[in-house]
Amino acid sequence: MTYQISALFPTHFFNNYFVRFIYLAKATFKPLMTKSFLTTCFFLGSVLLAPSHVLALDELVTKEVFELPQYNTVGGQVIRNIKVGYETYGRLNATKDNAVLICHFLTGTSHAAGKYQKNDPIVGYWDTIIGADKAIDTKKYFVLSTDTLVNLGVSDPHVITTGPASINPVTGRYYGFGFPILTIQDFVRVQKALADKLGIKKFVVVMGASMGAMQTIEWAVDYPDMVEKIIPVASNGFETSAYMIQTLHNWSYPILMDPAWNHGDYYGPGKRPPTRGLTHALEEVTLSSRSVQWAQNIFSNKTAVEGQLPSQQWAYRYAIEQTFTQAAEDRSKISDANHFLYLVRAQQVFKAGNFSDTQQAIEQVQAKSLFISASSDLLFFPSYAKSAVNQLKAAGKSASYIEINGTGGDLDSITEIESVADQIKDFVDH
Repeated sequence: MTYQISALFPTHFFNNYFVRFIYLAKATFKPLMTKSFLTTCFFLGSVLLAPSHVLALDELVTKEVFELPQYNTVGGQVIRNIKVGYETYGRLNATKDNAVLICHFLTGTSHAAGKYQKNDPIVGYWDTIIGADKAIDTKKYFVLSTDTLVNLGVSDPHVITTGPASINPVTGRYYGFGFPILTIQDFVRVQKALADKLGIKKFVVVMGASMGAMQTIEWAVDYPDMVEKIIPVASNGFETSAYMIQTLHNWSYPILMDPAWNHGDYYGPGKRPPTRGLTHALEEVTLSSRSVQWAQNIFSNKTAVEGQLPSQQWAYRYAIEQTFTQAAEDRSKISDANHFLYLVRAQQVFKAGNFSDTQQAIEQVQAKSLFISASSDLLFFPSYAKSAVNQLKAAGKSASYIEINGTGGDLDSITEIESVADQIKDFVDH
C-alpha cells in the first residue's frame, strides 16, 4: 500500500498553501537527513503516514472577503474598516439552518478543505472530514470557515486579515502595537457578524482545534440559541490554565528579546522585522505541538550531515535542530511577529464568556458537545477536555469525550482527525 507523507510541520503551524512537496513512500519510510532534504522539510512536514486514497473536496475553493466599516472590541476600542477572509463549502439551504462553522488554530487559516486550483499539491487541513459523503457532508451542510483577526500569515496571498501589520485608516500609518488587544470573544463576534450577513440562522455544529476549540466553546457560551452542537478538538476547557499561560509566554519571549522588534515598531522604510525572534518562537511552538516519542522516532540522535558530529565542532548540528530551524525560517517569511504576539495574548486571556466564574459560562451552554483530544498531546492535555466534560455533565449538560490515539502530539488533532471520522459523523448527523 502506498502512503502519503505530508509535512514535518503540517497545517497546524504552516499554511497548506506553502507546502509544495509531496513524497510517496512505503510505511517503512526512513528520512534522508541530507542538506537538500532538510531544506525541503518545511514543505514536507511531519512524517505522517496517512492513506493517500482520500480525495479532495470536489469543488475548487474561492476565498471571499468580509468587511465591517467599524468594529467595537470587547475592550471598548474601535477598529475601522476591518477585513477577514472566509471560505464556504456546500450550499446554504432555504431555511438557512444547515450551517457548520470551522474555527482555525493559532497558525492556521480559513483553508479547512479543498483546493484553490486543480493543480494545488495539497488540500485544506481537515479535508479528510469535510466534503461530499465525509464526516461533515457538504451534500447536507453548508460549511463556513474564516480567517481570524490578527491572523499570523499576513504575507500569505490566501489570507485576508486585519491587525498590527495593517494601515490605520485614521492615521495612515501601520497600527503596530497601537492595535487594540483582542480576545477570543472578538474573533467570535466578527464571525457572528459574518454569519448574520450570510443570513445564517443556526449552526448545526461549531468545530475547531486548539485556538479553534476556544472559539468553539465561546460560541456555545455567547450564542447558545444559535448553536446546536460543538466539537472542541484539543481543548483547554473553559479557561486557559496557568501552565498554558506560561507556555504561551515562553513562545513569545524570543520575539520580545529580539532588538529588531523595537516594541512592535518595525514596519516601513529603513526598519527590519524581528525575523530571528519569530523564527525561534515558531521552533518553540512546533516542538510543543509534538511529543517525545514522535521526535525520537523521526530523528533519534541523527546528525544534520552524516559524519559531522556536534562533539567535534560548534557549527555541526543534530538533524532535529537544523530541520526545525530551517522550517521556522521559511515560515517566518510569510508571518508577522506582532500578529503572533496578539494571537498568544488572545489565548492567554481566554475565559469563556468573560465571566469571572467558569461555572457561569458552563450554565450558558445549551449545545450538545463532543470533546476530542490527542492521546499524546503535551500542549492541550487530554485531562483538560475530560475535566470540561465532567463539568458540563455535573451541570446537567450533554457532553461526551473521545481520543485520537497516536504519538504525534497535539498535531494529531489535525493530521489524524480522520481516525475518528465515524464518531464525528454520527455526532453531527444525529
